[in-house]
Amino acid sequence: MTVLFCNGQLADAGALSAALVNYGHFTSLQVRAGAVQGWALHMQRLQQGTRELFDVELDGTQLVAWLRQALQQLDAADASVRITVFSRQFDFRQPLRAVPVDVLIAIAAPASIPALARSVLPLPYQRELAHIKHVGTFPLFHLRRQALQRGFDDALFIDVQGRISEGTTWNLAFWDGAQVCWPQASALRGSTERLLMDGVAALGQAQTQVEVHLPSLARFSGAVAFNASGIWPLAAIGEQRMGQSDVLLAHLQAALAQAPWLAL
Repeated sequence: MTVLFCNGQLADAGALSAALVNYGHFTSLQVRAGAVQGWALHMQRLQQGTRELFDVELDGTQLVAWLRQALQQLDAADASVRITVFSRQFDFRQPLRAVPVDVLIAIAAPASIPALARSVLPLPYQRELAHIKHVGTFPLFHLRRQALQRGFDDALFIDVQGRISEGTTWNLAFWDGAQVCWPQASALRGSTERLLMDGVAALGQAQTQVEVHLPSLARFSGAVAFNASGIWPLAAIGEQRMGQSDVLLAHLQAALAQAPWLAL
């Protein structure tokens, strides 16, 4: 069960009805024992999105206080958290009108990652305003549905130049037998991706950033997907099998372990 708080109070019908307007942005994270990995990255994302969408500054101190309060009220030391910034006063007829922002915090049970390696279907799609984790998620879930209808577990996006960019709600990395390869294309760059890059560097593992086109998939022997919920192996991308995904998974699990869990 998910419990919603708006500006520190249990969300009422007024707050939820305003959140139905498709204008806002969010971040998702996992809390364990009252601590978070990469909190500064999540806050940076929220502050950047608030400036761009609303032309105001987000009060980070107040947000943290509301988050702590929500977790304490539910006695939730471990949880999945989604923080959405929107405005109950936003009017799509007058989108330039200055409005204060509201913070919607959703607290749910801790997330678990897929138990088995997943097969994903490459589909053409380019995320709009890819640098913002905005609430316009309809195409993501519609494409996931299409992949499931065709017998796959999820969808992988291919841009107009034929480059692999990201999954529906996750980023990915490849293994070429010697180094971690980060696919480069316009995509929402996740906080977990940044933590993994830093962890790989800390461990001294070779890594590179490279454009990956579908016809070149055969050069890679493994691939993994990841988001704030964790890391999981990819068994196949379309018809291309990824037999050494477990090798890359072990490398990236060790890399993620380099990122400290910091108390909120």
